Order: sequence, then structure tokens, then C-alpha cells
Amino acid sequence: MFMKRRQFVRYMAMFFLTLTSFGFSEDAAAASEGIEVLATTFPIHQITQNVIQGRDNVNLELMLPAQLGCPHDYALTPQDMQRLSKADILVINGLGMEEFLDDVKMTNPGLKIIDSSAGIRDILQYADVEGQGNGRNEGDHGRGHHEGHDHEGEHAHGHGHGHVHSGANPHLFASPRMAAILAVNIAKGLAEADPAGAETYHRNARAYALKMNSLADDFSALGKRLKNNRIVTQHGVFDYLARDMGLKVVAVIQAHAGQDPSAARMLEIIATAKREKAGAVFTEPQYPEKTGRAIASEAGIPTATLDPVATGPDNAPADYYETVMRKNLKIIEQTLGVK
Repeated sequence: MFMKRRQFVRYMAMFFLTLTSFGFSEDAAAASEGIEVLATTFPIHQITQNVIQGRDNVNLELMLPAQLGCPHDYALTPQDMQRLSKADILVINGLGMEEFLDDVKMTNPGLKIIDSSAGIRDILQYADVEGQGNGRNEGDHGRGHHEGHDHEGEHAHGHGHGHVHSGANPHLFASPRMAAILAVNIAKGLAEADPAGAETYHRNARAYALKMNSLADDFSALGKRLKNNRIVTQHGVFDYLARDMGLKVVAVIQAHAGQDPSAARMLEIIATAKREKAGAVFTEPQYPEKTGRAIASEAGIPTATLDPVATGPDNAPADYYETVMRKNLKIIEQTLGVK
């Protein structure tokens, strides 16, 4: 049933894409003055925004709604098709986050796509294993345990869509260390598409990477000072940040992102949190916190909310990501305590 629904959504997207490619071709030609850049997700838009600063003829827009979060299973709308038909460059998260990408390539063969994750080493993998807490420990963060039906060889994460991760974990953006690399990759792609702006892109990316690496150093330093480095998270979005900080993710609340666990599963998570002596349960503002609070209460540990910056306000300032991450840094310190 799920596969049939996905196929239907894909066919409808293709239908609208074909209509749009005809209907908006004249508009696209008329709008070819500067360089039109689309970034698929909010965090990728944030990073790109910093990379293009000072390049006058580049118009950057966020393709998907700022409050959408990760676009797994997202079906393109006619408005998306219109934007794509006018765009010169599409900057993507990559690692399977944009499941609609094949349709975009098919109907916009001339569109340059910059994969911000291209060439990055040490990508964490999702892996289905039995029981909570397995496969996540220092030096092996993110090798998770998302149970349910599997999509081998593809990223099958669905925020609120009820299916499961498999393959590469695409949430690089929630790690400032990885965000630095994403900025450099985006600059490289933009420089290839717009050689006249190469110096600006590379200079901005170096400055942003320096800022992000300094922030990452602060996270790493905090990780060494924490009284307790064992945590429970809502889903796999913080796996890269946990790796940066040397945190051990002992359990994950949502094997399926956006889908609460069963009562039996909650009992397993509570037992794991107690057995592993977890220090806190961290929820995310993109999901209801009720289940996380219930688990924390039963386990006798505190709970707090960390924002992975998967979403944000419209017209967010360029430093929004850094500001939110600095708040996360303080929340982790206050919640887990320091030696």
C-alpha cells in the first residue's frame, strides 16, 4: 500500500512537472537576468546564504517551506515546478534527503545541481538492529536501530510519514563541523557555475567554515567536561553532533521519525535509559515532546529540547543557525551538568 502511494505521488509530480515545463518556459526565459539559485531545505539555504554574501547578481530562494523540516517523501507542487523552471542552480542536502530529485533531473536536464554532501567522508549509516541502545556508542554513533519495514539502499526516512531509515544518515547540517564542510562544497559548486564570483564564494565559505569549526570546537570541549555523556534522543538527527561531542546515544524514541513508539517500546526505552544511566532525554521542537517527557519522568532523568535547525522562520538572518546552536550548547551544559 505504501509503495503504491509513493508511486501515485511520483506520477502526479511528473504530470505537473511536464505541464510546468511548457507553461512556464517563457517566464523562465524572461527571468534569466541574474543567477537564480534555489536551496531545497532551510539549513542548506542558511549555509548558502552565507556563501553568496556580496555577490550582487545572485538571487537565492528557499524552495520548500521554512517550517517543513526534512523533505522526505515530499511531493513537489506546481509552485515548486515553477521555481525549478526559472532556476539556474539547485543546492541540495543530498544523501537521499530529497527523494523527488530524480523527477527534477528528468524534467530539468539543464539545471545545475550542487550536492552539498558530495565527497564527505565518515558518513554515518542507519542500521536496523534488535532492541534500543544497540549500535550507538562512542566511536560508533549513528549506527541506529530504526525498526520497521526497510528500504535497502535508499534513505527511507519520513518525518511524520511513518517509514524508516536505511542507508546514509543525511542530517549533516545538525553538526557545525559538518556544516563547515557543506559550506566549502557549496562554494565549490557555485564557483564552477559562476567563475566570476569564485573568489567571493570561496572567501565567504572559508570564513563561515572557520566560524562553524570554532563552534564545533566549543561543542567538543563541552563534551569532555560533561558529568554524563549518555543521552536519549528523539530520532537520528543529532547523530553527527553526538559524534563530535563524544556523546553516547543509548536509545532513540522514534524508530520512525514523527511516529511515537508503542507502549511496549516505551518500556524498553525506559529500561535502557535506566540500565545505561542516561543523563537526559532530548526532544526536538519539530515534534511533540509529550512522549519524551513521559519517558524521562519514568526513567527519573531530566528532559530538554534541542533544535537541529531543520526549520526556522521566514527571512531568517544569516546567523540564525549559529545563534540556535549556541543556545543548544548552553542547554546541553545545563541539562547534563559539568565536572
